[in-house]
Amino acid sequence: MGALGSKGGKKPVFLRDWNFELARIAGIHVLHVGHPNKGIPLTDQTFQIIAIVLYLAGMVAIGYFAFRQTKDLDDYMLAGRGLKPGTAALSAGASDMSGWLLLGLPGAIYVSGLVEAWIAIGLTIGAWLNWKFVAPRLRSYTFVSKNSITIPSFFENRLKDTSRLLRVISGVIILVFFTFYVSSGMVAGGVFFENSFGSTFLTGMLIVAGVTLLYTLFGGFLGATLTDVAQGILMLIALIAVPLVALNATGGITATLDSIRAVNPDLLSITAGGSVLGVISAAAWGLGYVGQPHIIVRFMALRTPQDATAGRRIGIGWMILTALGAVATALIGIAYFQQNPDLTLSNPETVFLLLSQTLFHPFIAGLVLAAVLAAIMSTISSQLIVSSSALVEDLYKIVGKDATPKQLVMLGRVGVLLVAVVAGLIALQQNSTILDLVGFAWAGFGAAFGPVVILSLYWKKLSTWGTLASMVTGAVVVFIWGSSPLGDILYEIVPGFAASLIVAVVVSLLTYKPNAEIDAEFDLAAEQAHPKYVAPEKVSV
Repeated sequence: MGALGSKGGKKPVFLRDWNFELARIAGIHVLHVGHPNKGIPLTDQTFQIIAIVLYLAGMVAIGYFAFRQTKDLDDYMLAGRGLKPGTAALSAGASDMSGWLLLGLPGAIYVSGLVEAWIAIGLTIGAWLNWKFVAPRLRSYTFVSKNSITIPSFFENRLKDTSRLLRVISGVIILVFFTFYVSSGMVAGGVFFENSFGSTFLTGMLIVAGVTLLYTLFGGFLGATLTDVAQGILMLIALIAVPLVALNATGGITATLDSIRAVNPDLLSITAGGSVLGVISAAAWGLGYVGQPHIIVRFMALRTPQDATAGRRIGIGWMILTALGAVATALIGIAYFQQNPDLTLSNPETVFLLLSQTLFHPFIAGLVLAAVLAAIMSTISSQLIVSSSALVEDLYKIVGKDATPKQLVMLGRVGVLLVAVVAGLIALQQNSTILDLVGFAWAGFGAAFGPVVILSLYWKKLSTWGTLASMVTGAVVVFIWGSSPLGDILYEIVPGFAASLIVAVVVSLLTYKPNAEIDAEFDLAAEQAHPKYVAPEKVSV
């Protein structure tokens, strides 16, 4: 079923590392396109370098602003729970969707038509449900339960786990997987500069890693979040501008549709060429949202649980507009290349990049390249800060001594630096095994953490052993299913999520022990998460 299954022996579209693919392919097309059938002259590349430098300078400036706002560990790891809904929504979108939106979705639509839009539909529905049901409860419950500032610490505090197993195991899972994720992003950065501007891989990697580390190291969670907002806005503008300009080049809506039908009428059908299991696999991508630590941590950082309503509207609005832009880019691209047979699109996944390089002034095309870089860097920064929080808040503080707020912030920065150094050393190997491992991470996090996050917010009887068994089951099922031929038939998050949920319920029922403190916190969190809840005013003494 096209990219919903497997394509040309490649991994399924949703299992590939899109940041790496984006950097690799973007650079190839920057070198060889611009004006049709001509290589980009030096003056054009100079314009693009100027655009990239301006973008990088802007990210550093934002990081410095965030640095001035950071005073303690809560600020560094969670922005002091002071994120406005728009900031949380745009940062969540940018840290998650960017690379796939620029490359994966347009390429899949270009090859197979609108049937591939089921992935975007599933993601949008999953994100809406996440904002609607998880965001307000998670914001209120993490605060009520000893002001937990990480997902592992929330699990421990929510379930009153005195063994520390939950916190350590979940913290290690996050630290290991996200270190590989960060490493993959650094590889993508090196490949991007190597292919785009002729630098060495090491130079490109150091530029991307250095700038990202700079604004994350000093700006912390707020720095990563604010830069994500800027990157999300850049993505939105690019995904609106490219299809609009391309539509004008193809002669308008009617002419564009006629050209698409001339290629293949089925490209405009949302069901043609699909299968039931293929559609389920694509739509099931949205199940992964609730288990992604770098996404749901944005919910925890909201000012109030009630801000989730506005955050949902802004976030889903951003997702719909960008997804529509990606789909429109692919469809209009089909028409554009049908009308210009002298131009060749050797790789469908580069349709967005090729259109932007062909139709825009070199400086604007450079800003589109900056959007490519934003796709890489937004992911690295988010995962760096979550990895650091796992290292400091969930592992160090268990065995370490008490520290002052300033010392904890310094430890947080040391954590960011350590993760970045380890990830950078791994990235120097450019090991394909790492990239393959990253491909399983979305499903792994979704199946291991998703069910227990939902149950911890909505079911009092969830137990420590039920949570541990659920996490292990989800991870194991995803790994085994995804490594077998079954993974080509049904996306592994479906059986992984289902098995994890069932095990959590069964084991919890067998091991549940009533706890008055848990019940009281559960009820208080539910009350404070209600849309009409109004916090009592503080009484002056």
